[in-house]
Amino acid sequence: MNKLRSYAMGEWVEGTGKATELFHAVTGEKVGEATSEGLDFGAMLEYGRTRGGPAMRKLTFHERASLLKQMAKYLMERKDEFYTASAASGATKADCWIDIDGGIGTFFAYSSKGRREFPNERFYMEGAVEGLSKDGSFVARHLCVPMEGTAVHINAFNFPCWGMLEKLAPTFLAGMPAIVKPATVTSYITEAVVRAMIESKILPDGALQLIVGGVGDLFEHLDCQDVVTFTGSASTALKLKSHQTILENSIRFNVEADSLNFSMLGPDSPPGSEEFDIFIKEVAREMTAKAGQKCTAIRRTLVPDAMVQDVITALQKRLQGVKIGDPSVEGVRMGPLAAKAQVSEVQRSVDSLLSATERVYGGPDGFDVVGADKLRGAFFPTTLLYCDDPHGKQEPHKVEAFGPVNTILPYKSVEEAIELAKLGRGSLVGSL
Repeated sequence: MNKLRSYAMGEWVEGTGKATELFHAVTGEKVGEATSEGLDFGAMLEYGRTRGGPAMRKLTFHERASLLKQMAKYLMERKDEFYTASAASGATKADCWIDIDGGIGTFFAYSSKGRREFPNERFYMEGAVEGLSKDGSFVARHLCVPMEGTAVHINAFNFPCWGMLEKLAPTFLAGMPAIVKPATVTSYITEAVVRAMIESKILPDGALQLIVGGVGDLFEHLDCQDVVTFTGSASTALKLKSHQTILENSIRFNVEADSLNFSMLGPDSPPGSEEFDIFIKEVAREMTAKAGQKCTAIRRTLVPDAMVQDVITALQKRLQGVKIGDPSVEGVRMGPLAAKAQVSEVQRSVDSLLSATERVYGGPDGFDVVGADKLRGAFFPTTLLYCDDPHGKQEPHKVEAFGPVNTILPYKSVEEAIELAKLGRGSLVGSL
């Protein structure tokens, strides 16, 4: 059994006290324990401010970009280790590619942007000089410099590698140190990546720290130069954003929360057309990639009223060909959810949606699992729902089932489709 460790103030630290048990998403076997009890969170923040921050601020944008590129190359060389770790989360090879290769790719991308779009300086001049007086004696211009605090990244369970690296890339390019707090359930993957990053010795001391477990009293020690970035549920985001320390110090708090994304089939894309086939393929892919555990996954499918049955039939046929099971078995295209707790969570959301919809494909009893025990693993069936009154029933626009679940919504005109799309209240993505 592996007891995960945090990386604090230049050392790997094993937490004390009661730990959270972590389980293999496919087999249900225990794979580790995680706890952050015993960590000095205030000292971690100060270590970032006094050790990591000054070291990062000494570097120019181009030098920071070079660090990103070096790290990306190094992580690519060790990515097989991360694929192995990800197997316990139920990820298929394609899922791992999104999380691991995609995450490393963000370092390459920001490295390129840093070299191409920023000067080889420690500061950035934004915009033109603005004259504020008639005779030119009073002018102003924006001068951008790194903040002198520590960035705190609280990440979601679904992308333990990509979710971390996509935040670290702009943070490091901006010259700030970071403390990463991954979702505990898949923190063993994040720990493996951070361990490799530390072993590379590419980053300055104090630039990167890791909390495995809860955040304890971390928020009590934040100040106005620190930054918090959160990915997760809207309810948790609201709770954290309303913390007294955040409000009193006007601390920057960025949130990526629940999102009821949509995809719309146009009325000029009838069955048999290339566009129709692409639409069906993409909707099914978004339901099954990462077992539907993507912030950008399609949750609401907008379809012309006259094509609803054609879309349902096509999706049923497509989903019937998706084998669910152990990703290590040949032919399996969708693995389990990240943990058993997620099965209950997704089922509760589906039950809520069923109060306003009917199930047209899937169900908890009618699906087979290849190469694994359905009851021991965190498996959930692909589930397609249909809502006959998308204006009168609000559940499809308010409830997100964070799994392989999609709701078909009929529309009579493009104008109506636009109104339905807007009911998602700020989706991350929409596609046509």
